[in-house]
Amino acid sequence: MKYELVAGFETHVELQTNTKIFCSCTTKFGGDPNTHCCPVCIGLPGTLPKLNERVVEHAIMAGLATNCEIAEIAKMDRKNYCYPDLPKAYQISQYDKPLCEHGYIQLSNGRKIRILRIHIEEDAGKLIHNHGDTYVDYNRGGVPLIEIVTEPDFRSIDEAKEYVEKLQQTMRYIGISDCRMQEGSMRCDVNISVRPEGSEKLGTRTEIKNMNSITNIAKAMEYEYERQVDLIESGGEVVQETLRYDDATGTTSSMRSKEDAHDYRYFREPDLVTINVPRERVKEIEARLPELPEKKFARYTEEYDIPEKDAAQLTKYRSISEYFDKASEGLKSPKTASNFIIGQIFRRLETEADKEALDIKTSAEQLGELCKLLESGKLKNNLAKKALDQMLDSGKPVTEFVSESDMAGLDDATLTEYCNNAINAMKNAVEDYKSGKEKALMAVLGNVMKQSRGRADAPSVIKKLKELIG
Repeated sequence: MKYELVAGFETHVELQTNTKIFCSCTTKFGGDPNTHCCPVCIGLPGTLPKLNERVVEHAIMAGLATNCEIAEIAKMDRKNYCYPDLPKAYQISQYDKPLCEHGYIQLSNGRKIRILRIHIEEDAGKLIHNHGDTYVDYNRGGVPLIEIVTEPDFRSIDEAKEYVEKLQQTMRYIGISDCRMQEGSMRCDVNISVRPEGSEKLGTRTEIKNMNSITNIAKAMEYEYERQVDLIESGGEVVQETLRYDDATGTTSSMRSKEDAHDYRYFREPDLVTINVPRERVKEIEARLPELPEKKFARYTEEYDIPEKDAAQLTKYRSISEYFDKASEGLKSPKTASNFIIGQIFRRLETEADKEALDIKTSAEQLGELCKLLESGKLKNNLAKKALDQMLDSGKPVTEFVSESDMAGLDDATLTEYCNNAINAMKNAVEDYKSGKEKALMAVLGNVMKQSRGRADAPSVIKKLKELIG
């Protein structure tokens, strides 16, 4: 019997605010253990929370970017459970009245992954297990989160990977989180079940907690799918439980039985008022959103005629796409700027973090000026590439490295002189070309380009060499 994978995601995204969700403690990553916390975020008796307005704004931005409906009225609730990383024995979250509902993210295959809800909540502290001892660091406690909950719409691991990548990219674009999974600012809980192909009934699900890399998500889903299939086919039953994934062994193991909503005894948070979101405020927030990656990708491929592979690289990070947009202003073909960015500039940005930061000396306007000179024919491609390297090293404009004579090109007499010099200097290559080795002519071309310091036009040189060689 063939089985179908069914999965849904609960993704926690830490929000980029200066202070925590209910107090004024810093949200800065790192720091000595238990130095970024106060009586409010560790829940000491007599303390009262105060909701950070920026957290609500960020959640609304996330909802708008994922096609959600934004609630006019929302509230905060207490989610009760006892665990060492939550000293007050409850988490302030949202239950039946979240800020955002009924959105979606569309995949490249056309399928829409439905988003059930996006709600705000506080993060818990961190447990550190060391040689049988457990330590608690409350620095992370109270850091604001949004939780993005999907319907069980995933039918393959590839769909899951694409969803996480798109969600990560979108949250970074709108500027509400850096989504660095390796630092825990984006974490995924994967709910997974299997069922016979063609069946509409959902199987018993398990939840794999706190996945912090796309690679591990794929491996964990593959292992859990095969484990559940093997269990069913051997006559066993899948038990609803919460699992952890061990990337060293590539296996999942049980943490605890899986809780349902009634286990948490949700009730309204008595210390916080109702959240009212006027429609005018939603429109203001929507107006501040940048152009999202999917729209940029469509514009680049359809209007600018940029290949899909290149457009994907340009839109992966907002900083790169905005740099490209500025550099390509006024160009006949924006692909000119795209080629320089993906070629020479990306060679200097070795890691994904480098591309995200885009810390280079050449401004987008300076790159645009170089591209205009190239498009006008005043500058040849090889000389433009050389100039860009010098610009990237120094931060100076193209005019510092290209003279008027460089842009003047070559008259026919000078071109003929350079070609004759090359023919005389590269007799072996000329003989090889005469004997049928077409590529040998490239060596002679290189000699001419060297004499002209890149000012010669390569097609014109080849034409002239062929005339002179006969």
